[in-house]
Amino acid sequence: MKYTEFVIEAATESQREMLIAELSDYPFDGFTEEEDCLKAYIPEADFRMWRSAIEESLERNRCRYTAAEVPDRNWNTVWESNFEPIDVEGRCRIRAPFHSKNPACEYDVEIMPKMSFGTGHHATTYLMAAEIMDVDFAGKSGLDMGSGTGVLSILAVKRGAVRVDAVDIDEWAYRNGTENIKANGMEGRIVPLQGDASLLAGKRYDFVLANINRNILLADMPVYAATLTPGGMLLVSGILEADISAIESRAAACGLDADGVRRRNGWAAVRFVKNRITPDKIN
Repeated sequence: MKYTEFVIEAATESQREMLIAELSDYPFDGFTEEEDCLKAYIPEADFRMWRSAIEESLERNRCRYTAAEVPDRNWNTVWESNFEPIDVEGRCRIRAPFHSKNPACEYDVEIMPKMSFGTGHHATTYLMAAEIMDVDFAGKSGLDMGSGTGVLSILAVKRGAVRVDAVDIDEWAYRNGTENIKANGMEGRIVPLQGDASLLAGKRYDFVLANINRNILLADMPVYAATLTPGGMLLVSGILEADISAIESRAAACGLDADGVRRRNGWAAVRFVKNRITPDKIN
C-alpha cells in the first residue's frame, strides 16, 4: 500500500501528543514520534480525499510541515522497530513477543503492534490500562470500542471479564487484534468485530471501554449509554484535559454520572456510571 508521509515540526513531547490528538480525526494509519518532529502516515487514497481538511488543520495550528509520497515498504517492520515494552503503574507489562517478561508485574500482555493504535506508549492507552487495573471485572461482559491492538480487551479479561466484544472500524486493526487475542490465549472470551457503533444495536454490556477521540465520543455517547446495564461503567479516553468538561456534560445528558478522572501528560481518562433512571430521549 502506498502512503503519504507528513513530517511535522514539533520540538516537545506535549506538542507531538497534541498533534496526534488533532490528526486522529482523520484516517491516519500510524504515527512515529522523533526528537524534533512527528511523522504521520496516511494511505494515498485517503490523503487525496482528506488533503484539504488535514492541511487546513495544520495551518490553523501554525504547524510547519512537509507531505510527500513515500516508497512502499514493509510497514509492519517499521512499526515493530519502534515498539519498546512498557510497564503500567508497575503492575502490567505490555510487550512484543520478542521482549522478555517482567516477573515483578502482575499482568503480562503480549502485543504485536503492527499499525494498530494501542501499545501503551501513548498516554491515553496508559491511562485506560491503569484504570482497568483498579476495576473489578469479575463475571462481567463488556465492549472495547476502537479496540486497535486489543490490548484493553486482553487486560480486562485478565482482570476477570468473562467476555469482551472488541470493535474497530479499520480492517488492519481487526486483523491485528485477532492475532493478539490468539497470542494471549483469549479466543472465545474476546470477540473481534469490524465496524462502528451501528453494530451495537440491541446489545447490552456491564462495561464499555472507549479510547477513541473527542468527536467520536461526543457523537456516540448515547449509543454507549444505551448498551450499558443499569449501574454499568463507561471508561473513556483519547481526550485532552481541556475536553473533560464537554465529555462530562454530554455523558450527564445521557444518564451517566462522572465517577473519577485520571490524568497524564495533559491527557485524561474519565470514568462514568450509568444511572438507574435515564432520560427518556437523548439527542
